[in-house]
Amino acid sequence: MKTAIYARVSTNRQTQAQTIEQQVERLQTHLDLQGEPLPAENIFRDDGYSGANLNRPGLDRLRDRVKGGFLDRVLITSPDRLARNYVHQMVLLEEWERSGCKVEFLDHPMSQDPHDQLLLQIRGAVAEYERVLIAERMRRGRQMKLKAGALLPWTVPPYGYRSAPDRPRDPAGVQIEPAEGAIVRELFARYLEDKGTLLSLAKHLSQFSLPSPRGNQRWSAASIRGLLINPVYAGKLYIGRSRSRPARIRRSATHPLGNPARGQDPTPAQAWILVGSVPALVSQEDFDRVQVKLALNKKQATRNNKGYRYLLRALVSCGACQSACIARTTNGGLRYYICRCQAQPIYSQQDQRCRSRCIPAQQLDVLVWEDLCQLITQPDYIIDALQRARGGQWLPQHLQSRKQTLRKAQAGISQQMERLTEAYLIAIIPLAEYQRRRSELEQKTVVLEAQAKELEAQVDRQAELVQLGSSIEDFCHRIQAGLANATFDQKRTMVELLIDRVLVANGEVEIRYVVPTHPSSEKVQFCHLRKDYFDHII
Repeated sequence: MKTAIYARVSTNRQTQAQTIEQQVERLQTHLDLQGEPLPAENIFRDDGYSGANLNRPGLDRLRDRVKGGFLDRVLITSPDRLARNYVHQMVLLEEWERSGCKVEFLDHPMSQDPHDQLLLQIRGAVAEYERVLIAERMRRGRQMKLKAGALLPWTVPPYGYRSAPDRPRDPAGVQIEPAEGAIVRELFARYLEDKGTLLSLAKHLSQFSLPSPRGNQRWSAASIRGLLINPVYAGKLYIGRSRSRPARIRRSATHPLGNPARGQDPTPAQAWILVGSVPALVSQEDFDRVQVKLALNKKQATRNNKGYRYLLRALVSCGACQSACIARTTNGGLRYYICRCQAQPIYSQQDQRCRSRCIPAQQLDVLVWEDLCQLITQPDYIIDALQRARGGQWLPQHLQSRKQTLRKAQAGISQQMERLTEAYLIAIIPLAEYQRRRSELEQKTVVLEAQAKELEAQVDRQAELVQLGSSIEDFCHRIQAGLANATFDQKRTMVELLIDRVLVANGEVEIRYVVPTHPSSEKVQFCHLRKDYFDHII
């Protein structure tokens, strides 16, 4: 029987306390008593991951192994280590049961008896209740300490301040860091000058090679704005200045996705809660004047100027440096898409300007729109692309290479087995030698089949395409009629829906299309559908 173990703790503090090591040790001891070996690759653990959701790297690897048919049993200390939510527990248990894998809990052995199943449901509900209760108690306790002025609302002090090493969350221990404090005062003073802008401040700081608050070599306009809007520099500590929410769109369409991110929405100043004070770096009057100027500059920013219309606004990227392209119109009325690293290298966090050329906006708009119309009127191109993807031609290079290697190895073993049988039939080798060699080759065949099966599971994740042809053709036929007489707003809506990104480099244009595969997704942009940017992933 092939057995794996799974252990999990929720916080880094529990990880440092070695509680996950205790779980692993208990599970290993249990298997040792049963006389069953445990390979290192069958130990799955999640250090510092909450049981409230299923987005855990160790659990994902375990689910992949179970789905591939490589495990017969999973051993866990208790149900709440698997998941805190009863629904999540049932999802995993049913998924593994369909794959022929049995789950055993060390503290609470279970069976298919109705009483045990009822007990599992009750324990799952209690674990979920316990998680919510602990989280609420922690939140309320932290809020009461904040309001009482006994706790700082940050774990890392803002730029220009230092906390007492022996009491880092005590407001009474906050002190001004002289060098950084002088930089903050200069930033406020320079911004209040007539020609003071965020970009000019970033250029000024870059000349002196001063590290940013996060230790970067270059300052960005966003980091400077974060300093200028922070009321702590006026000596006031507030909580509730922002509200967390799931991310709506990805950060960049030309860069790979990372961990699910979260966004922050600012709350009205009336909703802020004053919880204490620290030594001020600027006066309240100067701070208020800076806020007024920031609001005015934001209102007059070029991104809010919609006097000129660009069909591919915010969809064009430079193929040379992968930076986004901004739209600009000259005094002569010529419209261009310009690489942001060429026009504003400070914003792009680049050491040198990009050498790419300006892209004529009108020519690119016409080119992309004509190509989009051709794609919609000839949906066979899309169907052909789906078929090629289903056949594995779009797999990453390393997966294709591994697939070909496994095929060659399997073919080689088949030839060896045929030659071995021929040698035995013509009495070159005795029966015992034939059986020994054939057994070795059969073992290699089993290993290769297991590897191929695991690789196919990865291939399925890379090219998980089902019967989508009829739905796509129906979508294309429904919108073909209105392409010829579409207004600019209608074209813009169509472009936002069907184009993910347009890359331009050295005169070559690459258009990355996305096609709705279901009627419910025809009114939602592709970047809003990426589940990688939402928390509750199953």
